[in-house]
Amino acid sequence: MKQTSQSSSKGRPHTPIMVEEVLKGFEGVELKVFFEGTLGAGGHASAILEAHPEIERYVACDKDPEAIEIAKEVLGPWKDKLELIQGDFADLDQHLESLGIKEVDGFFLTWGSRQCS
Repeated sequence: MKQTSQSSSKGRPHTPIMVEEVLKGFEGVELKVFFEGTLGAGGHASAILEAHPEIERYVACDKDPEAIEIAKEVLGPWKDKLELIQGDFADLDQHLESLGIKEVDGFFLTWGSRQCS
């Protein structure tokens, strides 16, 4: 799987890390409903969606509305499967309940860190 670089709204490129490791973690698993807790620019989401065409619903959230807008463009080929939420994955239960989802086949959650300069 090729790692792609997306531009952030601040002009800095974003390259998702550990894409191969993430994909390997879901290798051989049938995913119908998937939840991603920190969507970012959509790099991991595009890799997961490409590797798992059986996904019917890909629910993802991010606190940053700009990240969601960038991800909408990146994930355009899968727009019919996407349900994007501006919010925190700490509210996972509420997000899933509001969408009527009772079961999820896979989760991907990331915690970021910021480097101060």
